[in-house]
Amino acid sequence: MDFISAILQLLIASVLVFFISGRLIGSQISLMKRILSVLISVSLTTFVFWYTYLRGSDYYDQGIVSNVVNITTLIWLGSMLLISMLLYLFFELFDSIELNENGTPVGRRSYFKTLITYWKRQKRLREVVGIAVTNGVTRTMKYARAREDERELAKALRDTLEQCGGVFIKFGQVLSTRKELLSPIFIEELEKLQQHVKPLTEQQVDQIIAENFNAGTHQIFSYISKTPLASASIGQVHKAVLKETNEPVVVKFLRPDVKNIMQDDLSILMEFARWISSKSQWAENLGFYDLAKGFSMALKEEIDFIIEARNMEQVAKIVERGSIDVKVPKVYRECSNSNVVVMEYIKGKSVTVGNALFTELGIDRHQFAQTLLYSFLEQTLISGIFHADPHPGNIYIEETTGRVAILDYGAVGRLAELQQEGLKYFLVGIHQNDAALVVDGIAQLVENAEQINRHEMEQAISQILLKINYVSTIPTDELMYSIFSVVREFGLHFYPSVNVALRAIVTLDGTLSVICPGFRIFSEVKDFSNDYLKSSLLKPFKHPGETKDLIEEELALLLPNIRKIPRRLDQLFRKVESGKIILHHDIFSDKANSMFVTQLFSRFVLLMVGITFGIISVALLAISQFIHNAYAIYLNTAAYLGLFLCAILLVRLSIQAIRDMKRTK
Repeated sequence: MDFISAILQLLIASVLVFFISGRLIGSQISLMKRILSVLISVSLTTFVFWYTYLRGSDYYDQGIVSNVVNITTLIWLGSMLLISMLLYLFFELFDSIELNENGTPVGRRSYFKTLITYWKRQKRLREVVGIAVTNGVTRTMKYARAREDERELAKALRDTLEQCGGVFIKFGQVLSTRKELLSPIFIEELEKLQQHVKPLTEQQVDQIIAENFNAGTHQIFSYISKTPLASASIGQVHKAVLKETNEPVVVKFLRPDVKNIMQDDLSILMEFARWISSKSQWAENLGFYDLAKGFSMALKEEIDFIIEARNMEQVAKIVERGSIDVKVPKVYRECSNSNVVVMEYIKGKSVTVGNALFTELGIDRHQFAQTLLYSFLEQTLISGIFHADPHPGNIYIEETTGRVAILDYGAVGRLAELQQEGLKYFLVGIHQNDAALVVDGIAQLVENAEQINRHEMEQAISQILLKINYVSTIPTDELMYSIFSVVREFGLHFYPSVNVALRAIVTLDGTLSVICPGFRIFSEVKDFSNDYLKSSLLKPFKHPGETKDLIEEELALLLPNIRKIPRRLDQLFRKVESGKIILHHDIFSDKANSMFVTQLFSRFVLLMVGITFGIISVALLAISQFIHNAYAIYLNTAAYLGLFLCAILLVRLSIQAIRDMKRTK
């Protein structure tokens, strides 16, 4: 019975420690980790207590609680509580679970699975870093100064991305389109990256359809080509005919397991980009990590075909409401999901191989290019939703009508109204050689506009614009690269959505050059802006009835506030006369201020926790000096553990403080 009583007493002590320690530490770790912490602390302290104090004493045969309710027992229970709290904090420090705004965990996973995933990712990351070091990426990034060194760096980066394979090759291919960011040497090397992908087999295609529609191909399509129209790393495209309507369609399949592979490789790519940025000032100035982050976000959307279908529908509605006649494929939502998208089949040819079709249909190349550009500008500068990847392979000539057809909506950009206006100033300012207008546009396109030194930036932009004066043509990518270099030198960062738009403009310029060599994009942008402003100003005179209805609606919304103005002015004057006007500013209304105070307070709490553990540990060391039996060893152990944790917290805070000082400099 004494043994059962002792077990029961330990169980009660464990429950008390579980609730008390949880309340004291306020930890957000999982229930299993809390139970594990209590079990470890109870087992360890009980064994040490028995081994150092109870064993061989008079209390060993007389039970625990009945005879050992003394200072030693209280120290034992306190040590149990302290060790459980130490374990809580240990799990909290090394727990990678994300917390939301309320401080509750988001997306909690099994600790065992997390450990396995972490080990796999670290192994892959070491492999990637090893390839980069072997190819000399870090060395060339650190010392690249001359043109020859830049060529060496470009080759090293290309070799690294090619040898890493998968997502890394696709990232390099995307970088090769960023002519506004990278020099021609890098573009030339990165354009050599090729990703050879085996087409899906017929069995795989049938399996994908069966898994996504719970039916075979014969129940949905009366015909589906076994030879793909195109095959890429993410999806594969087949021509088919719908069974119910007999309409020709294009079926795009997501490759099996691509989501899992992409998710793992994207996390490795982000770690790789962070590592390179920490090793190279060149990569940091370029915003290499931000490039990888933007690529990661875009790719996550690209592998969800529901998003692509929605993008296609949005752009189709924008084109339908606009004045530019281009073709956007129809989406068959009832046959589409996150892994398969079914869309209208466009009979025609890409502009890259459409020379014969241009001649056969008698299409004016300049007008065709102008239509494509005006459609893009209408999407970008008016609606704010635009096709973000207008490379020649996505621009088709419709065979029956000769219209512009725009395909592949996996990448669609979105600009806020302020950014639309800034982009308009930016493009028109370049055409008019107006540095002040260009800087006005940049101020609305960057995140940290308050850091702009207008006088110096206007001088730098003026130097670039002077170089293109009295020149018939100048490559758009070269001009954009020069302006982007100035932006980076001033420490400015474009909004991610603006980066997408500017990259699309450079890509579009290359496509327009394929369609109509010598096409001047900036001159056409000015003409489009003039026409748009004229149509906006003259619209009320063309449709007076609609204008009248619009004015009535606006007045109906404004009248209640207008009626309150005299009363509010009277109240304001009275307060001014009585001296009761108080200006109040809430520093927490600004998100940056709120985050600063939150971080400062969190670090202060960590500092207090570290100091508290240090004081408690020193006290335990002092108490152990007055105990002359083996139990003093246990007290010393608990005290040293507390001092160890105290040291970890203080060192962690010191490193954060040093990094903050360096960042400030």
